[in-house]
Order: sequence, then C-alpha cells, then structure tokens
Amino acid sequence: MSDETKSPLAARKKSVKGCAGTNRGSDANTPVIFAEDLCKRYPEIMAVDSLCLKVGRGEIYGFLGRNGAGKTTTIRMLLGLIRPTRGRVLLFGKDVSKDRRTAVSSVGSLVETATSYPTLTVRENLEIQRRLTGTGREAMEHAIAVLGLKEQVNRRAGRLSLGNKQRLALARAILHSPRLLILDEPANGLDPAGIVEIRRLLRRLADEQKITVFVSSHILGEINQLADRIGIIHRGRLVEEFDIRQAETKAQDRLEIRTSDPERAMILLRTNLGIDEIKLREDRGIEIGGAAVQPAVIARLLVEAGLELRALCPIREDLEARFMRLTGGEP
Repeated sequence: MSDETKSPLAARKKSVKGCAGTNRGSDANTPVIFAEDLCKRYPEIMAVDSLCLKVGRGEIYGFLGRNGAGKTTTIRMLLGLIRPTRGRVLLFGKDVSKDRRTAVSSVGSLVETATSYPTLTVRENLEIQRRLTGTGREAMEHAIAVLGLKEQVNRRAGRLSLGNKQRLALARAILHSPRLLILDEPANGLDPAGIVEIRRLLRRLADEQKITVFVSSHILGEINQLADRIGIIHRGRLVEEFDIRQAETKAQDRLEIRTSDPERAMILLRTNLGIDEIKLREDRGIEIGGAAVQPAVIARLLVEAGLELRALCPIREDLEARFMRLTGGEP
C-alpha cells in the first residue's frame, strides 16, 4: 500500500500439523481458505513442502517469510495459477483444482508485482476490470476514492509512481467487493503514510464487512500491527502459526535459567515442580514455558539443592526475534 493423491494423503493426515478436516457445506463454519498437505516440487527444489492452512471468515492472516521461503508459490497455488505437486486447496469449500472459476469468483488478488495496461489511464484500467467482473460504476468510484487515486484517474498507468501502481492494483482487487483478498506484498512501493492507509483499509474491510484477508510480507512490523494470526514459512515449510493476541502473553510466560549444573536443574524442575515444558539450549541456558510457578519458588529450589543460580529472568520475545529464531537468524 496463487491434486490430490488419495491414499498417501490419508496416511499422512495425522502427522501433518494443522491438517484437520473441514466442513464441505457453505455455512459460516466452512474455512474460507483450506490447504491440505500442499506441496510444490520443481526439478531443483521443493518450493513448498506439506503446507497446511485454515483461515476463517473476517480474519486477517499474515504470511511471513524471507525472500524465497515459498510465499508467492503458495499464493499462486491458492489461486489456482499453478498446480500443486501434491495436496489440495479449497476456497469457500470449493476445490480450486476441480472448479477454479467458481472457487476464485469471490476472490480479489495481487500477486508479486502490480500489473496494469500501461498505455491506458487509471480510470480506463478500472473500467476494464469493472466490465470483466460485472460491477457497477459506483463501485469503481468507491475504489478510486478509498485508494486515494482521484488525482491520478486521467494519468496513464505506465507513468504512475511505484506506490500509485500498487494502489491501482489494490483498487482492481477490491473493485468487485470480494469476500477474500489474497495479497502478495501489498505495501511494496508505498510511503509510510500509504502503508498506514492500506493497513486501515484492510482492517476496516475485515472488521466491518467480514472480508477475509490473506497477506504475505517480509515486513514484520506491518504484519504485527495488521494481522489477527500469523504463519511463518521457512524453506517451504510452515514452521509456526500463532494468534497475535496471545503472542505477548506466551512470551511473558517463558523463563530463562542459568545455573552451574543445567542437567541436574532440569531434573529438579521436572520432579519437584512438575515443569514439563523445558529445554536445554545450545548455549547451556534452560528455557521453560507455560509455567505457573513463581520465579522465587524456582530460585529457592535450585539454591537449596546446592546449585549456583546465575540468572533467572523472563524472556520477552518480539515478533522480529521470534522470526529470526525460527528462520535461522542472520543469513
């Protein structure tokens, strides 16, 4: 401001994270996006590997990953633009590989780069889109207004700035009042004010019209402010998925412990305090999560057992730190 193989798939369902079943009807409980065991293999690389997604009505789902992680390949499969090597995609309960036209009829999208007819004006570009989608003229005027294109309507699209080209692409995406928006890097080329405007627009569409938004990006701060739920993809795999509203609480529930004998400390914590969510990191620090035990109780236990307690502190991990941890730190 994109085939299912029955018997192997059935055998894999229980082992693939997030591949729960879905309703087939058109009721409100049917996921807007349902991707199951989604894979895309090219001769030299597995671009997307065993990916499972479920996105509900009115939700803004942030799809985070580094460049080359598999974001755009996933989006192109969601939209039926490329065929999966394995797995399937349902949009509104409709299988994209079997009936793409019906499945994507209520979808607006922006994939990779903003495209337009460069020799036509902004208005002419939108008029073509309006006719293709059978949309009324009032919808076109509304899109022009909400995307801030009034001063650009008579300019040729090829002469627009990168940010205004992005606005035009977004205007085309929302022109027919879709129930689902799938956007690949929508803030590309926008200045800070434009990014805020697009964020507010998407938030308003989700909150007021219950439009589902699936947005991919590598801009962590923007997704953190926009999304309801975040999925992080790395090397083609969905490595973590979490509700943004719970992320802060979960981070505060984790503790870092450093002691003279971490292995013995872990045994004490498990047996005496019943702490099961515990791990020994490579740097010999102990990390515990989800613990209801007060730090003072942990400190007293370890000191009374004769261990030297060197550090006991909460871990407050923001989205950037979480992303870097899950995707391997600095490249």
